[in-house]
Amino acid sequence: MPNPEDYQLTRSELEMVEQSNNFAFNFFREVTAEYGIVSPRGCIPPGDYDEKVAMGNNILSPISIIYALGMLNNGATGETQQQINKVLGFADTGAEGINTFCKKMLVKALYNDQDTKLNIANNIYFNTNTGYELNPTFLQLAKEYYEAEPELRDFNDGKTMDVINQWCSDHTEKMIEKVLDENSFNPSAVSYLLNAIYFKGNWRLQFEETDTQEETFGLSETEVGQYSELLKKVPMMHQNNLLRYTENDVCQAVKLPYGNGSFAMTVLLPLEGKRIYDVLQTLTAKSWTQQYCWMGDAIVDLKLPRFEADTDLNLNGIMSRLGMPKAFTDAAEFPNFCNMDTYIGMMKQKAKIKVNETGTEAAAVTIIGVDAESAGLEPEPRQVNFHATRPFIYVISDEMTDAILFIGQYTGR
Repeated sequence: MPNPEDYQLTRSELEMVEQSNNFAFNFFREVTAEYGIVSPRGCIPPGDYDEKVAMGNNILSPISIIYALGMLNNGATGETQQQINKVLGFADTGAEGINTFCKKMLVKALYNDQDTKLNIANNIYFNTNTGYELNPTFLQLAKEYYEAEPELRDFNDGKTMDVINQWCSDHTEKMIEKVLDENSFNPSAVSYLLNAIYFKGNWRLQFEETDTQEETFGLSETEVGQYSELLKKVPMMHQNNLLRYTENDVCQAVKLPYGNGSFAMTVLLPLEGKRIYDVLQTLTAKSWTQQYCWMGDAIVDLKLPRFEADTDLNLNGIMSRLGMPKAFTDAAEFPNFCNMDTYIGMMKQKAKIKVNETGTEAAAVTIIGVDAESAGLEPEPRQVNFHATRPFIYVISDEMTDAILFIGQYTGR
């Protein structure tokens, strides 16, 4: 067990958390724009608009991307590294800042109680069939900050794809069993860099299964008549407890702690007449800290769907548009990765979440394929209703630092 002092963040490291959270919200907005999951018009029937605009469920892990890209970033230089630093939110502190942040979160993963579990793992597979060699300094940084021990393999051996998929399965408790298939695996790739993150937490205040009832989910009361075909029945969990709560002019927010309170899920429910789109436009690292990390006590009559969601994303275009296009081109600068010119040929993430009466289980794998070039006294708790019977956003975060591990939305679609 590590010394608790090893996990105390300095002021500069807390600023890194804020930067990583800004990336989390920017990434989430870009994904929803890419896949048409939300729009200013809200939840629109496919017949009225492009089918992709109809909102869908998703689950993402921004921190998993920070790990995978941060590891590779130690092999980058010049404009390529500057773009990666800026996209991830570490323009001021650079690759060293990303390394420090990732190391601190690895230490945090060792602090599990009997009701919560967080595992973070990194790995590098390097193709011996290319004749390339990894840079010794890159290897040292990968081991020191990411606990990654590169595995040398001949990618033409007919087994490497299965070995990579098995690693993903082993490090996500079988939630992500396959990240590569015959269409995405490239036996000529120079390397595959991976991050896997797995979280399982039992609610501090669990829902009673006998209180779960089928209820209508989909739209606000004012929209039911207009788009009644978008309504559906979902298993709605229910409890009435003292919880942390706040609200503003776009949404209600409630915090559901896991185990000893080191982690929590924050649910952001748009107000009547508002949409997920409206909430997304207000989310920044600063608003997250100021509005949603510190809440007041309230007796909350809480309704929350029991649900599962999964996501499989190609990240090349998304990360390019966020501001790091050079890494995906022949002009990429990764001279400190290996002894030949390389670029990011493939980048993707698979993630999955299960939410039920007991708690939450979530996992994500991010894979990068590297190719060769061709305060004060609080008032008495008030009573509020928080009935998540329409689309909402949820965030799973580390309460000691406010770092975001997972972010997603549930729309019933």
